[in-house]
Amino acid sequence: MNAPSASLRAVLTDLAAEGDALDSLVSGPGVDLTLPTPAPGWTIAHQLAHLRWTDRLTILACRDPDRYLALTSSIDTPDGLTAAIEAGAAAGAREPGLALLSEWRDARTGVLEALAAVPPGGRVTWLGRPMGAGTVASARIMETWAHGADVADALGVSRAATDRIRHVADLGVRTRDHAFRTHLLPVPGAPFRVELSAPSGAIWTWGPEDAEQRVTGPALDFAYLVTRRRHPDDLALRADGSSAASWLTIAQAFAGPPGAEPARRSG
Repeated sequence: MNAPSASLRAVLTDLAAEGDALDSLVSGPGVDLTLPTPAPGWTIAHQLAHLRWTDRLTILACRDPDRYLALTSSIDTPDGLTAAIEAGAAAGAREPGLALLSEWRDARTGVLEALAAVPPGGRVTWLGRPMGAGTVASARIMETWAHGADVADALGVSRAATDRIRHVADLGVRTRDHAFRTHLLPVPGAPFRVELSAPSGAIWTWGPEDAEQRVTGPALDFAYLVTRRRHPDDLALRADGSSAASWLTIAQAFAGPPGAEPARRSG
């Protein structure tokens, strides 16, 4: 088996760390996995069960693409995907808490191993289109971080922001056109400039410096925006240009329907 590249190892290290960070929230003494989260109808157990479901699907896509395609052929529509996600979350939430935690941890380990084994230049079959192992790992970071935000809200705790959210921000930028298409809006022809201040103080940028359509602000706020975990009005993001302003109302870094708009927390 070929060893993963340095770049893939770095992403997998971040994925492992993001999973560990969420694990530290849910494995403490007295944590009630039946607490409701901001996702309608979902408890903390639903959130973990969903992550387990997607991790298992990722492992299957890496190790047995034909079986993966056969299994997902019936859910390759927005409605089918939504139904499968809800069913997977509900099934896990009915399990005893300790069993769910153990199986979720096993799935996290399995994803790291499966992605590390993808040959250099190989593609992982996935909903929509095949992706490189590094992109799949970044997507798993995004989803783990986003569902971790829901868990933190349920527990009433604040998480320390880390520069791992660059993966979330990068996916958010790269899925700009997807967001417009999802909302049946014309895709802007002009490039966007995105400038974000990282938790470490670094400045992350995408797009040409002279672009007229611009989004600027804290990377943490942008990560909340593109995972649809906070309402745009609650975030310190600035849009210059009408297309950039529209994007802030529809941005999403994930596949499938956008779901309900997050409730405002201020004003």
